[in-house]
Amino acid sequence: MALILPVENGKVVEQETSASAKSSKAASNSTSGLDKEAFLQLLVAQMQYQDPLEPMDNTEYIAQLATFSQLEATQNLADTVSQGMANSLVGQYVFLNVADKLGNVNTVAGKVDYVMYENGEVYLAVNDGIYSLADLDTVADAAYYEAFEMATVFSSTIAKLPSAKNVTVSDAQAVESARAMYDAMNTYQQGFVKKEDLEKLTALEEQLKKIMPPSDKDPDEGKDG
Repeated sequence: MALILPVENGKVVEQETSASAKSSKAASNSTSGLDKEAFLQLLVAQMQYQDPLEPMDNTEYIAQLATFSQLEATQNLADTVSQGMANSLVGQYVFLNVADKLGNVNTVAGKVDYVMYENGEVYLAVNDGIYSLADLDTVADAAYYEAFEMATVFSSTIAKLPSAKNVTVSDAQAVESARAMYDAMNTYQQGFVKKEDLEKLTALEEQLKKIMPPSDKDPDEGKDG
């Protein structure tokens, strides 16, 4: 693709639409860095259209090359650091915020199985899916991830139960199972349970106490010892 720049009096006039402006905009982007191709094209254009009677100052030219080299080295270092960080995630439990086609953000949690590199981008393989490293939100240890998963399952279980207003005797076993699930968690894991989920469980238990029929008396009750 040819680079077209306006020239006046043998010198390139840099405008907002020129490669120079595009390069500056790219440089301000912390994730992609300066567009190296645009930078080089600009230097070539400046040399090509310079006034032979007033050639570009060598000092300025060298300074521009030095700036380009420094930016390139910085970008290469950033890429190396990014790849190194991605490699260290293999085997780790992570949480990713992934946007669907409608722009809705969903949380994906799981262990990183491997890392992929494609066209300069880094991807993480999690739960049989491939996700961009840019979607990474949190890196967790095994205990944190386990607690998060248990709380998620507990929340799903509570959501399937009716409200305290609509609970019936037939729901008693499901409510007891939910209580057993919560009691099986340790203190750290219980800390991940949503307050509203625990409040709903307690309300269900209290309502069931009111509507449950009285249990049969012990047949030995009242007999002489």
